[in-house]
Amino acid sequence: MMLQRNGNSQLVAWGFWLCLAGAVTLALLPHPPHLLKMGDKAQHMLAFGTLALLGSFAFPRMPRLRLGERLSFLGALVEVLQAIPALRRDCDIRDWIADTVAVAAVLAALHLLRWRRKAG
Repeated sequence: MMLQRNGNSQLVAWGFWLCLAGAVTLALLPHPPHLLKMGDKAQHMLAFGTLALLGSFAFPRMPRLRLGERLSFLGALVEVLQAIPALRRDCDIRDWIADTVAVAAVLAALHLLRWRRKAG
């Protein structure tokens, strides 16, 4: 379902930016709260999968590969920033891989759904 630039897509865009700010903030806090009882990789995948879903609807004209690339880059940037000693966080390439896999899976699923909708 493609959203045009109307009130709905503006609301989704606000949701995207709010989720992005929240995810980055939580990722860079020295002692983030444990909001969900799930593993670290699952939290990464949930956050970046949500960003991919919201981003796809918030920016319907952006090519999906570009959206995926930018979200993957954001995941890598977060990991690099977590290497700053003052943050007392761990930089882990597996977190970036989890981010990227979630983004790719969500964007691929949306592409498949759109393709099936056009074909049917």
